[in-house]
Amino acid sequence: MNIGHTYENAARLIHAVSDEYPDADGLNAAYRAAISTPDLRPLPVEGEGISVSYEDGAWAKHCIENGVFANIFKGAGPSDGPNRQVWDDRVAEALDLIQGISPDLRLMVDLLVTDLVVLNSGANGGGSASHIPGVVVMSPGAEWDVLDYAMCLVHEGMHLNLFVADKVYGTFTLPSNALEADEHRALSAVKIGQRRPLDKAFHAAIVTVPLMFMQHHSGVTTLVDLYTESLRDACEDLKKQRRIFTQYGQMLLDELCEFAVHIDFACVTRAISGTEYAGYKPRMAV
Repeated sequence: MNIGHTYENAARLIHAVSDEYPDADGLNAAYRAAISTPDLRPLPVEGEGISVSYEDGAWAKHCIENGVFANIFKGAGPSDGPNRQVWDDRVAEALDLIQGISPDLRLMVDLLVTDLVVLNSGANGGGSASHIPGVVVMSPGAEWDVLDYAMCLVHEGMHLNLFVADKVYGTFTLPSNALEADEHRALSAVKIGQRRPLDKAFHAAIVTVPLMFMQHHSGVTTLVDLYTESLRDACEDLKKQRRIFTQYGQMLLDELCEFAVHIDFACVTRAISGTEYAGYKPRMAV
């Protein structure tokens, strides 16, 4: 999903809430105001940039009380000042790394990730959810380097991107609970060999692309080697249910399948920034 497309989706969501389309310069502030409405999430966005909190913050309290990201919060222990300083430093370095890999990928993260909860549960991963736009939870592994932090932010940012797009256009012709039926499951590109609900399998396939791209750019091949075949298998399985996708969803599916065939990272670079890859042209100059 490219930056112009992402901006357009955010602008449409803003319009649905406020009846106004912001210009490009005002998009981030307008998006933060729009998702701060009680209908979209329980806690408002505060300040600019990514607001980082920990296991004792308001977002952690909300998630624990409501069973959100229970697999990540389970086992989370207290963190102290030195722990938090390390996390803060790694997050800042990760954002700089994303900027160096692709400035437009950084713009997506800056727009879509408003709140980050970092904790030490041992889950070694991250989470995001459609009903709390802007929020990412991260439990870094002790062995994580800056690239791991960066990939986690992009991974969850891409999920948030897809959640916004789904609110604006709709991705499937069936509701999410119907996609859990056996006949609507598809192979996961990440949980290799597993069949998952169609929407989750689709999300998993899409998020492999920026992660492979980031590792390739950084001279690492682990995920490229791991996902190349599984992504192709997942795409072949997803295509069998193309009729379940909306016109918008089919556009995303077709672009994903095209990448899976060729694994062309130059194409990913163009896809992030080039307007020719946005099937729905942005209203704003970005």
